[in-house]
Amino acid sequence: MIYEEFYGLTAQPFSITPDPRYLFLSRRHREAMDHMLFGITERKGFVQITGEVGAGKSTLCRAVLDTLREGYATALILNPVMSGIQLLRSILRELGLSDRGNDRVRLTQRLNDFLLQRAAASEDVVLFIDEAQDLSNDLLEEVRLLSNLETDDRKLLQIVLVGQPELRAKLDRPELRQLRQRITVRYHLGPLDRAETEAYIAHRLTVAGANGRPTFTAAALRSIHRHSRGVPRLINAICDKVLLCGYVEGRDDLGWRQVRRALRDLEGRPS
Repeated sequence: MIYEEFYGLTAQPFSITPDPRYLFLSRRHREAMDHMLFGITERKGFVQITGEVGAGKSTLCRAVLDTLREGYATALILNPVMSGIQLLRSILRELGLSDRGNDRVRLTQRLNDFLLQRAAASEDVVLFIDEAQDLSNDLLEEVRLLSNLETDDRKLLQIVLVGQPELRAKLDRPELRQLRQRITVRYHLGPLDRAETEAYIAHRLTVAGANGRPTFTAAALRSIHRHSRGVPRLINAICDKVLLCGYVEGRDDLGWRQVRRALRDLEGRPS
């Protein structure tokens, strides 16, 4: 970014990509991560994590993936808008297996053989499905059937559903009650409070190499929290514009005026 050199930064502090290096573990994010890890390590079968758009669910998901190294095989599905066969083939591909063929029985057997091999080696297999609110009812039923792959004493596949609040509403439908009853670990990720918003901004600047500059005034931080409502993605968008405004004005100390200008730019209003 154009302001990086001006502020002596080594990276973009407020990129909206889900980079786990920038994960800020607020109380809610830590609890969500603990719920994920508990459900996975205790082999609960299903874990459901929900949160508003931009709450940091995808970043949290990637952080958990980074945590699960030795003893785990993982698959991450980012775009679940597909057919049942495509989902099955995507899971196989993510696990490093051949996804050739369109025979559901053979593809499922290929997955089951892999799961049994991993279980024999005392390794767990975890499937993460991001944007799970976009799964159709038929696909959710396919996912439920995958959870039937088990031995007498353990689930062979741990499944983490990550999605927006619409996922909760979808799973409350009567026709999905069999799946809903299997989800024993749930957590809803809420927004950051004002103190967490301030700590979040400072954290991301530090990770990006900031060394005392730029600084945000108390009024700027209050304004950012008020307009973002504590949603990390919105905080990032505002702060990115604020840093650009500060660069244009040649300022290290960023106040509410720069926040106001940033908000105008984001909303497409004339300055």
